[in-house]
Amino acid sequence: MNQKFLDYIENLRHHKLAIAVSGGVDSICLLHWCKLAGLDITALHVNHGLRAAADIETEYVRDLCKKLNIPCQIFYWTGKKPASGLENAAREARYKMMTDFCRENNVYALLVAHQADDQIETFLMNLGRGSGLYGLAAMRRMTIRDGVRILRPLLDVSRAELRAYCDENKIKYFIDEMNMDEHYTRVKIRKNRHLVQEKLGISDARILLAIENLGRLRDKIESDVDDLVASVLDENNRAVFSDVFLFDLGGDIRLKFIGTLIQTVGGDKYPPRLNSLANAVSRLHGDCKFTLGHCTLRRLNDKILVVREGEKTTFRKKRHEKKHI
Repeated sequence: MNQKFLDYIENLRHHKLAIAVSGGVDSICLLHWCKLAGLDITALHVNHGLRAAADIETEYVRDLCKKLNIPCQIFYWTGKKPASGLENAAREARYKMMTDFCRENNVYALLVAHQADDQIETFLMNLGRGSGLYGLAAMRRMTIRDGVRILRPLLDVSRAELRAYCDENKIKYFIDEMNMDEHYTRVKIRKNRHLVQEKLGISDARILLAIENLGRLRDKIESDVDDLVASVLDENNRAVFSDVFLFDLGGDIRLKFIGTLIQTVGGDKYPPRLNSLANAVSRLHGDCKFTLGHCTLRRLNDKILVVREGEKTTFRKKRHEKKHI
């Protein structure tokens, strides 16, 4: 087993865990390593019913878990499938079924098998899109989804190492035909990524180091922004602050602050898009009132108010003051 993987899972030994197991080499290897490490695990497999091999893969995962003496829960994505955005809809359905299981069964965390090559491919995809810090920092080692921890213990392990382990130990796994389809940007990058090192001399290790450095910066900014948001919220989840407070922040921090504040007050899963946030900040240079992300934003004179949409937008005065602004 990979030592970095063992270091990562050391603090998980006394927790109840679940593993997303598709049948591909990454998740099959993760399943075996967690079993060998003695972790308390349950395998979760989702049959989307989208490919001819789906039922065969489901039976293999079920039989493998039985052989390894690992509890296994199979989910089926039933009902009408969308005509467009199928891949994203399948991902959302998959995570919903797995996170529902984790909450209902007091599972500490769901482990997923994203590995180092996935991380590099994500970085390069986002680089091609012109992404900023948050896109280039790629995947986090831990995220929260629907109240459930999502952990990625293989981000330091290459796909080649996982495949070699399975091949050397004669462990069967499936290859998704979508991983060979160059209509997908990720597949194009995967098949041509070797040129980055061969032609430019930029190794995978250097890319992963850059991602790690960017991730630390992202985490520091987010921690600082969370503190700023907490400083302007009252006990009723309303925010009032001065225009100087907002516009003294650096441009990127200002946008992140407004986005996080709107997400926190409005209760949405994600903050508004960057162009919407930039437009909101521009409007807040003068007196205004508008809605964004299930929030109402209002500026009057030098005060800015952010409340959940539908709530009163009057500015509360201090105790010694008698009237609203």
